[in-house]
Amino acid sequence: MIGIIMFFAALLLLLIGYPVAFSFGAAAIFFGFIGVVVDLQPDPTLLDIMEEFFLMFSMMPFRIYSMMTNTILMAVPLFILMGIILQKSALAESLLESMGLLFGRIRGGLAVSTVLVGTLLAASTGVVGASVVAMGVISLPVMLKHGYNKSLATGTICASGTLGQIIPPSIVLIILGDVFQLPVGDLFHAALKPGLVLVASYIAYILLLSYLKPDLAPILDHPAAEKRISWQQAALAILPPLALMILVLGSIFAGVATPTESASVGALGSILLAAMYKKLRWQILLDSCRETVRITAMVFAVLIGATTFSMVFVSTGADILVEEFMVSLPGEKWGFLFLSMAAIMFLGFFIDFIEISYIVVPILLPVAETVGIDPTWFALLIAMNLQTSFLTPPFGFSLFYLKGVCPPEVRTLDIYKGVLPFILLQVMVLISIMLFPHLYGLH
Repeated sequence: MIGIIMFFAALLLLLIGYPVAFSFGAAAIFFGFIGVVVDLQPDPTLLDIMEEFFLMFSMMPFRIYSMMTNTILMAVPLFILMGIILQKSALAESLLESMGLLFGRIRGGLAVSTVLVGTLLAASTGVVGASVVAMGVISLPVMLKHGYNKSLATGTICASGTLGQIIPPSIVLIILGDVFQLPVGDLFHAALKPGLVLVASYIAYILLLSYLKPDLAPILDHPAAEKRISWQQAALAILPPLALMILVLGSIFAGVATPTESASVGALGSILLAAMYKKLRWQILLDSCRETVRITAMVFAVLIGATTFSMVFVSTGADILVEEFMVSLPGEKWGFLFLSMAAIMFLGFFIDFIEISYIVVPILLPVAETVGIDPTWFALLIAMNLQTSFLTPPFGFSLFYLKGVCPPEVRTLDIYKGVLPFILLQVMVLISIMLFPHLYGLH
């Protein structure tokens, strides 16, 4: 039971605001020491305790070295750099403005354009924070100006910004590929159809709601008074990110490049696009690199803490306890699937997808193998579930990103109310993937 107690102790540290990486690392060291003392009962000496304790952690240098040389994880900083450059060079901004003016003449068109831009940004950057902030700064004031309901406007932006977690190239899928030891290209390919189904469900919901309640999403009052934009201008803003998306994903799907190689092409492509549009500045490049290093350092710090935690968790035998409990559930495979999805969704209310990927998923993975669940299908279910964690109050990251750039009249409650229908849509798509995997080309 030491490992189980350690798990809840780490969650408690997170809830009181202790940094994520140090929460799991500190819990592992503390409970690892307790586990050694318990194992050496009844009369351990201090020398015996210290010898066993250091033996338990003797493999950590090799594990850390293995992480730092992992070619799959090398794609993470490259995709992050690509997204940040697109956001800081204002290419994402021009894309949003062009799409908004093209679709603003239909009811709910501004919200639909936000979803479409979110899809393009997801497929060309995969960085949630950059997408939500960009759309919050540019799209939200326009929607509010034209009488859009605050909850619909904020919910659309938050949901669209999180599409980068399921639509390739996705940082979540890269991390899950590492955890599951699956080819990331296969996960990217498998995630494409569920991601597009989710986009279609967002657009259908917005159009239906706009039709049933026209006052929530009115048509632009005076389109002629808006800044006019030609299809040529729109194409000039939309095609470059689209070309970058095709270049990055197409090279992976065609088998021409690995995800890491395509990520390097994407990062270089974003720099060349910024230079082509005369948006590239030395300060932008420097700030983008600094932000990339900061985010990457956070990811790897969490990974080291999570690896330490997992090592102690397994050494205490807690993984066997969890496996026995999960296998004994009624319904076997289906009982395990529903309970694991419910547990991940619940944890997503409080902790980040990185911690769930490196702490919870390795605990569930042996059970999934035991009950005969296809690993690609299971990884896709987890990815869709983890995307929901960005929207769920009280700690959904997208909610905080948007609140930070909202005008004063938009309350936190408006954002919370706005994301609820989109959370429900995500859950419905998750259930459809679970019950009808063959429709998505899964097993």
